[in-house]
Amino acid sequence: MNVSEVMAQYLKAAGIGYIFGYPGDPNIDFMEAARRAGMQFVLGRREGTAGLMAEAYGFLTARPGVCMSTLGPGSSNLVNAVAGALLDRVPLIALSGQIERKREQTFTHQVLNHNLIFSPVSKWAAHVAPDTVGGVMRKALRTAMAERPGSVHITTHADVVRAEATDDRVVLPPLESRQSTQVFGDTDSIKRLKGARRPMVLAGISALRAGASAALVHFAETIGCPVVVSPMAKGVMPEDHAYYAGTLDMACNQYVWEFLRGADLLLCAGFDAVELIKPWTLAVPTIHIDSTPNTDQIYPAEVELVGSIPGILEALASACGTLERWSQAQLAAHREGLKQAYYAGRVSGKLNPTDVIDVVRAAMPRDAIASTDVGSHKLLVGQGWATYQPRAMLMTNGLSSMGYSLPAGIAAKLVHPGKAVVSFVGDGGFAMVQGELGLAAALKLGLVVIVFCDNSLNRIELKQAQRKYPSWGTLIEPVDLERLAPAMGCDGVMASDEKTLQEALGRRSPERPLVIGAVIDPAQYAAQF
Repeated sequence: MNVSEVMAQYLKAAGIGYIFGYPGDPNIDFMEAARRAGMQFVLGRREGTAGLMAEAYGFLTARPGVCMSTLGPGSSNLVNAVAGALLDRVPLIALSGQIERKREQTFTHQVLNHNLIFSPVSKWAAHVAPDTVGGVMRKALRTAMAERPGSVHITTHADVVRAEATDDRVVLPPLESRQSTQVFGDTDSIKRLKGARRPMVLAGISALRAGASAALVHFAETIGCPVVVSPMAKGVMPEDHAYYAGTLDMACNQYVWEFLRGADLLLCAGFDAVELIKPWTLAVPTIHIDSTPNTDQIYPAEVELVGSIPGILEALASACGTLERWSQAQLAAHREGLKQAYYAGRVSGKLNPTDVIDVVRAAMPRDAIASTDVGSHKLLVGQGWATYQPRAMLMTNGLSSMGYSLPAGIAAKLVHPGKAVVSFVGDGGFAMVQGELGLAAALKLGLVVIVFCDNSLNRIELKQAQRKYPSWGTLIEPVDLERLAPAMGCDGVMASDEKTLQEALGRRSPERPLVIGAVIDPAQYAAQF
């Protein structure tokens, strides 16, 4: 096998079915090897959005997403997606072509030092060679998926991709974890838990990755304690469960933080502080439960239980037995207060952001997958979109890059063609990636795209207003999506009321993207934030 064929066989053996990218000359041989290996290639409209699709693929499948670019501007355009996967804790392998090794040291046209560029924004940056390709691919897979998962970048030189490989044996590294538990600090966690009267759980993305949903539900029901989740972990606790208590650092963040402040013991179960938008201000005794030690020290924990998150939760529940610390009435009152806070600032007779979320949620099945972009709407979607199973809400909340939602929705529809998928995006984020509508149409994806239209970069405009500055550099010209969408092979509707929105959702096609411009009153944003 040549180098490209070895690389393709490693990706295929790891269960990776798609490559997202925008090719150039140095990629041609790898692309042919991937085609012969039975993989699918998705041609993004630019490298950056292809990288975001690959990140979403990695989140959805728990296998590395793969993105590909050519050299020079192609590779530099991948930086944002590679950085996003690193901070969002998603396994990703990025491949960039390069000129021949002989010329790389002195030639300058389109030549960038990939290792210098990608090392700060990835877990590992390397290049392949005929005598190292097998080892590089094993390390890339193992590194991308090891806790905490993230991105790896590999350079493929033009004189290498067709060369006969001498390191050609395809042997996958072990990718599944079998962990024992390490205890740091006070060893009597059971005594602490039994002595607590108001224990709470803060569950995060590590719990989602560990498949801890069943254990988390069992723990909450056994101890009788509420569970707050981080935004990217939405669905790890079904949001109609009696012990679900809200999402951290989204809309109503002060209400949720005050609730957590009332705990006398907090169990951070797979909570990764990379998702914190507000500083950690809690002075609550804390137990850290995760697959990795609490080396960040963004929040202090007197005890660290490091190992299998579901195993630790099950062991604690078994050792403590039924405690019934919180009554159903207490938790129902909390959820009612959260609901009231969520709808604060709603303007009667207008289409509010929360109205849009409610109407779309009611039109979608329980197992629908949603993605959200970054901006004011993200905070309301993050709190208000009810999610019932893991990996059903796609969000970037580590790097938090605008332009994520539409590429993520495309990836979700490819991975789960039988499920309803809706992408929420602001008009600012949509303007960055609207060219990908053509890709969604070409692939015949029945994706629903909801664009919150307020003609503003609202999050920044609100901060300008707080400082009594005018809206300068934050206003966006309106776009007629009813005319734009058909030009991209999609259906388009502008909706300024709930009835029009409901009717539009009722006409969605299984093989044609539907783009709905929801003309909202942004006053609710000001009241919320």
